[in-house]
Amino acid sequence: MSKWSDIKMYDLSIPIGINTPPWPTYEPLQMKFFKRLTPNGANGQLMTHSNHVGTHLDGPLHFDTAGRDMASLELTKLCHPGCVVDLSDEFGEDDFGIYTPADIEKRVNVKEGDILIINTGYHKYGWDSPTADERRYMLRHPGPSLDFIQWVRDKKIRWIGVDCGSADHPMNTKIRDWEPMEAEACDALFQKKYGKTLNEVYPWPSRYQAMHIELFCKPYEAIHAECLGGEIDKLSNRRVVIGCFPWKLVDGESCISRIVAFDGFEDV
Repeated sequence: MSKWSDIKMYDLSIPIGINTPPWPTYEPLQMKFFKRLTPNGANGQLMTHSNHVGTHLDGPLHFDTAGRDMASLELTKLCHPGCVVDLSDEFGEDDFGIYTPADIEKRVNVKEGDILIINTGYHKYGWDSPTADERRYMLRHPGPSLDFIQWVRDKKIRWIGVDCGSADHPMNTKIRDWEPMEAEACDALFQKKYGKTLNEVYPWPSRYQAMHIELFCKPYEAIHAECLGGEIDKLSNRRVVIGCFPWKLVDGESCISRIVAFDGFEDV
């Protein structure tokens, strides 16, 4: 049996502040003091923000009107054994790259009911990195093939975490409409690389934002944490215990969260 002294914790969250970019079009974090130590005896602050800034967990309610709120998520869903798969060797410089279930399974043993953290390598373009590139981080990161969705269902994945703006490919989100020049570049790349147009790879409207829309509803409820980073590179292709710690937010559709991996347990 593992002793607590044998367990090492890894923070997979990014810092959050007024400079942290939210997902495109979402409200960024704003913070101010409403009172100061002098003469009030204590400092106090007010914050406003969307739930999709910094490291955050998208809850079932985010894409399902009948979905559960953040307060309803069991600790056994939020904290469980899983794996951190490192795709950065193949996809870390691959703008608009597409990864598949086979890319995951050739690197790590994914068990039924796992939590799955995906290191695309694009956290190096996050705002807290010396190589920060907000547009590349949000608009050009890799994303999954459409057969990934059935694989997640078959594996009964509890939730997925990614080190970039979205668990969907950026060109299978509204970004495709908002950034037509990026969509044009992606379309040209897909035709050259795969012999298919963007709309053939990610058909609209039938498979629009499929990783969210097709997974968040019951019975799957395979939700996503996005904008991970921190010490993620220290856990390449490892099985660990993973915990996501959002607020117990009644009626919350999503929530800023702290995500921690616990390494050193036996038989994870």
